[in-house]
Amino acid sequence: MGILQTAERSSHLDPSENVMYQRHLIAYKEAAKIVNGTVLEVGSGEGYGIMELAPITEKYIALDKYDTHISDELKGENDITFIQTEVPPLKGIDDDSVDFVVTFQVIEHIQNDELFLKEIKRVLKPGGKLIMTTPNIKMSLTRNPWHIREYTPEQMGNIVKSAFENFELKGIFGNEKVMDYYQKNKESVAKITRWDILNMQYWMPGWLLQIPYDILNRFNRHSLQDNNGEIVNTVEYTDYKIEESNNECLDHFVVATK
Repeated sequence: MGILQTAERSSHLDPSENVMYQRHLIAYKEAAKIVNGTVLEVGSGEGYGIMELAPITEKYIALDKYDTHISDELKGENDITFIQTEVPPLKGIDDDSVDFVVTFQVIEHIQNDELFLKEIKRVLKPGGKLIMTTPNIKMSLTRNPWHIREYTPEQMGNIVKSAFENFELKGIFGNEKVMDYYQKNKESVAKITRWDILNMQYWMPGWLLQIPYDILNRFNRHSLQDNNGEIVNTVEYTDYKIEESNNECLDHFVVATK
């Protein structure tokens, strides 16, 4: 299960994933500017978000389908609870009980996205905030078989609107260095997908494509690192910025208030 579990979990431990890791990290850095009190993270993944946010909260609740490693030192210094469960619903979380919900790169995996958002609204206190990211399909290079769906900016706004009246829709953008990597990645992916003359990636069941996608994705990232090490190894979260949404953002960045 190792490769299946980690396909969608970018880690700082693999240098070839640094560009994607830093793209995820900017979301936590932005969240750290506003979160406080009780924070629920839905989709704690590899746990680097816990390291970023738990020290500035009163209570941190981490929730994930798979086990998330949390060091004894981090547990000893912070009030952290981990719940292993699938969502939705948000099992074990009371109504009106958390100040902030952070959920990064998760909603694209959720079959019932409207229920997911309504559950988040349920557990937020009045005035509490959701901070969420998910890929912008306009910038995706291929179909990702791990994702139920991805959203355009318009679709993102519409699905958030199904649960929240008050929200901001922004986007995560990369600087020249990041977009240079994006272009090289696009060219590399095109060399692989040119063999898919029947467009199987778009009509085959996702579960059949997950392992091939995983293998090719790993191979591609390592190849990009070998040939573009100066970019891959030096990108930092500061090479990303959050601005008003448009079709060219890499990820949607949503802040919604209950």
